[in-house]
Amino acid sequence: MSSDRLVVQIDSAATGVHLAIMRRYSFTVRTVCCGALLAVAILGVLPGCSQNITNPLVELQSPQITTNRQMTAMSMLDDDPTNESYINTLHQIIWRPGYTQRVREAALLRLEQHDPDGLQRTLRQRVPNMNTWAWLERCCEIIAERGWVQQTPTLVSSWSRPTMDVTIDTQRPEYLALVQLHGKDRVTDVVFETFMQSNKVSQQGLRTRCWNLLHRLGERQRLIALLEDVDASPEDLMLNDLRAGAREFGIVPRNREEILWLRKIRQPEHEAFWSQAVESMQHVSVERKSELGLRDLAIVVAAYRHQPELLSASEAELYRAIEKRTRGQRMYSHSSNFDGNASGRADKLYGWKNELTWSDLAAMTLLLQALQVPELRAHLFDFAERDIADESTEYGGVLNLDEQGRFQFMEFIPRVRQHDQKFLASQAMFDAGYTALFHVHFHCQRWGNKQWAGPGFGDTNYADNTRANCVVLTCIDDDRLNIDFYRHDRVTIDLGIAHRP
Repeated sequence: MSSDRLVVQIDSAATGVHLAIMRRYSFTVRTVCCGALLAVAILGVLPGCSQNITNPLVELQSPQITTNRQMTAMSMLDDDPTNESYINTLHQIIWRPGYTQRVREAALLRLEQHDPDGLQRTLRQRVPNMNTWAWLERCCEIIAERGWVQQTPTLVSSWSRPTMDVTIDTQRPEYLALVQLHGKDRVTDVVFETFMQSNKVSQQGLRTRCWNLLHRLGERQRLIALLEDVDASPEDLMLNDLRAGAREFGIVPRNREEILWLRKIRQPEHEAFWSQAVESMQHVSVERKSELGLRDLAIVVAAYRHQPELLSASEAELYRAIEKRTRGQRMYSHSSNFDGNASGRADKLYGWKNELTWSDLAAMTLLLQALQVPELRAHLFDFAERDIADESTEYGGVLNLDEQGRFQFMEFIPRVRQHDQKFLASQAMFDAGYTALFHVHFHCQRWGNKQWAGPGFGDTNYADNTRANCVVLTCIDDDRLNIDFYRHDRVTIDLGIAHRP
């Protein structure tokens, strides 16, 4: 053996290790025993060795520790597998960030043996919110392999979450697990049954996720038929609220936010608005009523109470009036608009002509009328100045009509702030927005802000989720605000300029 090269060959039946190491050293190894000890010191990977672990529980509770050390720590703790601290740590490994899949699965297998009921609870609570996609896939496989039918609501809840990892529903791991548990032809029925059975107050989150998923799977007509069926049990408050919306307005929510919206305006504090909406909707044609959503109730109420001619106006009449009012106006586009250029259809009235509904056109008509009121414009410019001065957040609020039919802007400055290019609507603003005409926020980091005119990606996501009528006001200069109306499905209309009074 060369004096400056170490060659160690270890072949031990006792340890089951076979290592070959070649490195350059400045000394000579005299015996195989010494070489073996040196190899262990260098690599620290011999199974069964404690690797100098003096507190295995602390090691296991530290996600940054290497997988081999965590596996060794578990082996050491297996001497007392019912130790409460050990069991609790195994449950945390299932969902806490930072652990490798090998360690997670080892923890799951131990829980399956020593705390099976607790494991089922952990999976129900944690799988629907897992962010590690590979581990989610493996959890779904394990559920299917074990035949854990009791985890069906878990799989449905997780499947309801949209994800960019897999965009085709029939390729999702939750779907594949449901197929294995229930059969391919039964999957949609299982989701529907889960919705119907989840009628406890504590299950409302799961129920709304089922509703979202059924819409995504093309089952909207089935849900509408359900709401037209016999009356629900008096104890089934959610289903009774949904049936009231369908019966009184012909409106069936499409997502979680609309379910919350409908249920909110069914509360006693909104009894007057509900009554006004019921009365107003009686003056809307059956054909027009079929295209309305919850965002349109405030528009219909405002039109009926203060401008009834809007209810009978045709789409063509409203379109021509808006086109005339905005003709010749200078338009501005957000630098991140979806078409990639400021001259495309991104925010032009004519570009969306075929998609615009009566309620879109009625909403824009009311918005343009509101911005003709000098007092309202003065309030908006004052708010813009305060927004510019506050570099910690964007500002926003809701635009509404008061009891006298006057337009008013209600301020809701965010309490939670991230940075000057983000608006986080408060719950108080959402509560006010359920009966308001528009959700409004400002792009006013400075007066010359034209490159950020109109909604950005986050704003359009907000509109898709809330399905509200939205407005963004952008500071062009200290005398001009650019006006953009937008709603779900990326419909965005630049309505021109509001001038400082």
